[in-house]
Amino acid sequence: MKAMRKTLQLLAVGSMLAYGLPLQAATARKVTLAVISVADDARYAKRRLELAYPNQPQGRALQGVELAVEDTALELQDAGLELSVRDLVLPSAADLPRALQELKAAQVVHIVADLPEAPLRALVRSGPDVLGDMVVFNTGLPEDSLRGEGCAPYLLHTAPSQQMEADALAQFLAARQWRKLLVLRGTQPADAPLAAAWARALPRHGLEAVQTRAFKLSGEANERDLANVRKLSSEPGYDVVAVLDSDGEFARGVPYATQWPRPVVGAAGLVAQAWHPQWQRYGGAQLNRRFAKLAQRPMQGQDWAAWMAGKAVVAALVDAPQSSVAQQLQRLRSGAVALDGFKGQRLTFRPWDGQLRQPVLLSHGDAVAAMAPLGEWLRAGEALDTLGMDAAQSSCRN
Repeated sequence: MKAMRKTLQLLAVGSMLAYGLPLQAATARKVTLAVISVADDARYAKRRLELAYPNQPQGRALQGVELAVEDTALELQDAGLELSVRDLVLPSAADLPRALQELKAAQVVHIVADLPEAPLRALVRSGPDVLGDMVVFNTGLPEDSLRGEGCAPYLLHTAPSQQMEADALAQFLAARQWRKLLVLRGTQPADAPLAAAWARALPRHGLEAVQTRAFKLSGEANERDLANVRKLSSEPGYDVVAVLDSDGEFARGVPYATQWPRPVVGAAGLVAQAWHPQWQRYGGAQLNRRFAKLAQRPMQGQDWAAWMAGKAVVAALVDAPQSSVAQQLQRLRSGAVALDGFKGQRLTFRPWDGQLRQPVLLSHGDAVAAMAPLGEWLRAGEALDTLGMDAAQSSCRN
């Protein structure tokens, strides 16, 4: 029997050589990357996707991850690795415990979390008890709290944070000498973290909120003025309007509706984004074409973040093919593994909060106007750390 088994193995190798197939394919190490989402995620409601608010997701993370695996096929093959993507769409967040048990049974420990904030926090809390060592990528949520008190050693962020986005726009305004702001701030709970990020960014860059007005979309007759852009912007004395709107519905109606002719930034007008479908430099045009071909829609910031998460998994695996997930995570967080994000720089994760250092695109609907860091901040020792919380400012205590 042993002689027959050896003969069959030799025949298999001979067949592979005859057909020109790589030998490592027969012994490739198989790794699965899971993309977890929930079917009832409000971010992907049909009506919301149709409205296509600026800097809001316009499709799920799966296609970005699939493109990353497709783009890195040769690297994986050369390293003797086979990476597959598992799309795990849960009926609701209540099904997360069951999903973790499924991942444990399949020995899956690399996870892209395409989740709302509450399920993501639940995954971060309960995941290690079920899966042990694991690495989770947040590709869609910008909340600073996830990089602060809600951080975890195994949680990495490829989406830019709210503070990074606020700092990027503040650098642009300071470079243009547009220093006096009218701030239009929403009244929803999710608007408060946005306001906090801007409150930190303005003095850091020599800017001032000379006026702050609360807005509210309401059907009540006595609250109509809270959604009247002309009335909210009627007092002069500001250079630019900053709209802090986590939802996006109010913000899209602000450009060209103000009493005074002023540029609009924030949630509409000039927006800080991880990516833009009209980004043309550093291979961006080719990436946009590949994604549009795969997903049948333009590549947005959340898609780029998902693509980067997939590339990060591949880079960590290829860097040390036999390494454990704990070793991969350590090399990612230490900056030993660098990534190409098609933004002209090698990108690394910050060790203190797991955030991917990255330039932030400042864009409107038709084009990219600038890329931050810019101006004097480009001369900093680590220019990318002028966007977001540095180690001294971070409240993350891993």
